[in-house]
Amino acid sequence: MAANSSPLTSNPHLTAWVDAMARMAKPDRIYWCDGSEGEKKRLTDEAVAQGVLVPLNPKKRPGCHYHRSNPSDVARVEHLTFICTPTKEQAGPTNNWMAPDEAYKKLGAIYDGAMKGRTMYVVPYIMGPNDSPFSKVGIELTDSVYVALNMRMMARMGKVALDRLGDAPDFNKGMHSVADCHPDRRFICHFPQDNAIWSVGSGYGGNALLGKKCLALRIASYLARSEGWLAEHMLILEAESPQGEVSYVAAAFPSACGKTNFAMLIPPAAFPGWKIRTVGDDIAWMRVGADGRLWAVNPEFGYFGVAPGTNYKTNPNAMRSVEKDSLFTNVALTPDMDVWWEGMDGAVPETLTDWKGHPWKKGSAEKAAHPNSRFTAPMDNNPALSRFAHDPQGVPISALIFGGRRSTTVPLVMQSFNWTHGVYLGSTMGSETTAAATGAVGVVRRDPMAMLPFIGYDAGSYLQHWLDMQSRIPLPPKVFLVNWFRKGADGKFLWPGYGDNMRVLKWILDRCQGRVGAQETLLGWTPREGDLDLRGLDAPAETAAAATRIDLAEWETELESQAAWFQSLGKTLPVQLEMQRQMLLAAVKGARRVAAK
Repeated sequence: MAANSSPLTSNPHLTAWVDAMARMAKPDRIYWCDGSEGEKKRLTDEAVAQGVLVPLNPKKRPGCHYHRSNPSDVARVEHLTFICTPTKEQAGPTNNWMAPDEAYKKLGAIYDGAMKGRTMYVVPYIMGPNDSPFSKVGIELTDSVYVALNMRMMARMGKVALDRLGDAPDFNKGMHSVADCHPDRRFICHFPQDNAIWSVGSGYGGNALLGKKCLALRIASYLARSEGWLAEHMLILEAESPQGEVSYVAAAFPSACGKTNFAMLIPPAAFPGWKIRTVGDDIAWMRVGADGRLWAVNPEFGYFGVAPGTNYKTNPNAMRSVEKDSLFTNVALTPDMDVWWEGMDGAVPETLTDWKGHPWKKGSAEKAAHPNSRFTAPMDNNPALSRFAHDPQGVPISALIFGGRRSTTVPLVMQSFNWTHGVYLGSTMGSETTAAATGAVGVVRRDPMAMLPFIGYDAGSYLQHWLDMQSRIPLPPKVFLVNWFRKGADGKFLWPGYGDNMRVLKWILDRCQGRVGAQETLLGWTPREGDLDLRGLDAPAETAAAATRIDLAEWETELESQAAWFQSLGKTLPVQLEMQRQMLLAAVKGARRVAAK
């Protein structure tokens, strides 16, 4: 191993912890990452020599590499992810819990000697802009050069983090080893009280890039409650009008609901002069500013996106972001060493090498790329990156948007009556399952604030924290619910989505400024006829009207079905949310009785 095998810091808390972890894992070498360009080349060359990375066609993908993971290690493993609080009640009913002592003992036995013959990479990193008061320092110890190179892209990594930390003890202690990558010895454990993460048995991004979901959401959400801020699974989007007015929204979407596409939206031709820029595509840390507004930063430094379905129609900015200096994991390879995945632009190639390394032919029943195959790209590759993406103070949020995938019931867009009603809408949102996933079609999987897998403590207490934030924010953002996925009686989507979501975004922004009207329904405020700008829309006006319609019969069923979800959260469910549900249900039933007379 090249330079930096000795510590780059004299921080006694950090060096003592690294020494203790090394005694347990017993690596042959310890390498301290400095984050330099020279280091990137050395580690990349090392990964290529080991067969961990494969260089891609330098003419088509300059600076890009390919990685193929263990076929048993291709996604986050929620059932093996644990919140290790002192009591089970603190973790709550939606998290897997393991007692801290048990977790340290169980994982310690797996770590024992797991790095023999390997290098332990010490990866210092900052989640958030270097000089932001929002930011947090983490240290990840890993035996994966793939993880070290990914962390370099996903976080501000190296000497900059050690300089920020100085001699302080306040850093997240992240221990990671792929070990033998056996599913029976795979655990991702979070210790909120210790500000620590131990992950073993997986090299996959969400399990192994500890700054991302593990620190930036699970640990950060716990810290946010005690420190009075919000750590959320939200994109941050900048919208500039033709008149030069700039606004910012944060939006939460569960997986497969168009989150990255919305963050990188390109307005349709009917909206000349509008510019949409990306501040962040996945995570928002939000604090109350001195002006009384909610201000957000994106703690990440890169994008870790799902490849299948990404193309120049759905997300041209994402496609441009991966043209250079990117990593691709578990996609397919073309004969000329370019990448390919299902849903990519152009004709399907006749032959490929699939994500498992096997020959693949056009027409095969097997997917060429894994459905959860990924790209990692530097944030600065995004041609629509906001100039405030690295701003230490963040950006002021005008609107919070929650959106799931629902074929019925939930309208295209609806504004909440107030903050409590908005928290209620976020707490009950979700997506319908598919037969492939669960064996039952149309069952709503509730995903509060798109955070269900990422809340680092009890979910009911998390929702109470959201309610409590109202008193902390003198000028709170407006709250909206959206649903791009409503279908008509023919089973087809009523709304075209993608760039046309700009029409909904404009209505939201105009509502925040009091510039456009709305219809008060029993469930919330919805656009009236003429309120949405439908100029140039490639769909009949009645289709848009159907997408925004409130069906009281469907809502009666919806509100009744939410009772089981709220009951599952137990005694910490905020009483305000159950009262909201009961009030809305009573109003809907009353209106239906009147209509039936």
